[in-house]
Amino acid sequence: MLGIIGAMDVEVNSIKSRIENPQKKTAAGIEFIYGTISGCEVVVAMCSPGKVNAALCAQAMIDLFGVDRLINIGVAGSLKENVAIRDVVIANDVVQHDIDITALGEPRGLVNGVNLIKIPTDAALSEAISYSAIKTGKKIHRGTVASGDTFVASDEKKKEIQNTFDALCCEMEGGAIGQTAYVNGVAFAILRTVSDGGDENAQIDYPSFKKIAAESSTAILLEFINQQQNYLK
Repeated sequence: MLGIIGAMDVEVNSIKSRIENPQKKTAAGIEFIYGTISGCEVVVAMCSPGKVNAALCAQAMIDLFGVDRLINIGVAGSLKENVAIRDVVIANDVVQHDIDITALGEPRGLVNGVNLIKIPTDAALSEAISYSAIKTGKKIHRGTVASGDTFVASDEKKKEIQNTFDALCCEMEGGAIGQTAYVNGVAFAILRTVSDGGDENAQIDYPSFKKIAAESSTAILLEFINQQQNYLK
């Protein structure tokens, strides 16, 4: 079964509406909608913003539905000049930029327990999503996606994250979903469409472009499902 997680209604409602014979289950305060899309078994949930919410949702989805693939979709803020609003970022790996225990001599971003700074996404799953994004006419980028419990809206913070982790974009859930999937042995991918520049204009750009960005992610995911029916069954 394929699990799909987004942080906001705008990121998942369109996908939920495509589910045939939808059923509902609630756990950990999260509503899970499950059924099929084009013959593929899927479960979709809105986790709400933030890493703890995302991890709770991912773990519940794994435990309750036995998903063997997880895709996190949604919007993101750009961290690099060449990553423009409406561009698509598909992660090669994820990092949690707000983990900082350097005072104890550990490198910035190190995730204790898995002992990694960057957690790799599933290569085959990410490649298939990239193919679907290109097929829908999107400009894509591959690289590191940085997560943290902060809406990045300053050049200073943007440059700090980019310089430390060489990340393409920032958001608030992918790193936690990636960590949860990784420790459970579940393949995962992160699909993000850029809604703002992660700078002082972010508060202006984000409301204007979040719906467009979310629709872009939805179109790519539906194309992916249509292309991967046999792979996902």
